[in-house]
Amino acid sequence: MENALLAAIRFNADGLIPCIAQQHDTGEVLMMAWMNRDAVAETLATGRVCYWSRSRAALWRKGETSGQVQTLHDLRLDCDGDTLLALVHQQGVACHTGRRNCFYRALRDGALVDIAAPLVPPETLYRA
Repeated sequence: MENALLAAIRFNADGLIPCIAQQHDTGEVLMMAWMNRDAVAETLATGRVCYWSRSRAALWRKGETSGQVQTLHDLRLDCDGDTLLALVHQQGVACHTGRRNCFYRALRDGALVDIAAPLVPPETLYRA
């Protein structure tokens, strides 16, 4: 029997759904990424958040190369069935730039500026 959540999701024409990751205990919005059916199923089965990487055309298990893992606390579907909200525990930083979250740029006095500095140098996150 198919999972009720998976059955209710309205994937787009590419088989994807946007997923917002939010820190479960503080409400901090961390990032947005895409999931396909396999990513949702794996996330629900393992409790470790898995996304679909459009650039790599492959499943992307958050933290597999950086160590900055997201553990799932709850996965919610919006009223239209076309956006997911993952309440997570973020280990370390969520952004590939080394910042806590991906929303570090804001409009200030007509200019787009960085409002948060990297906490971790990106090159240390992705050692080859």
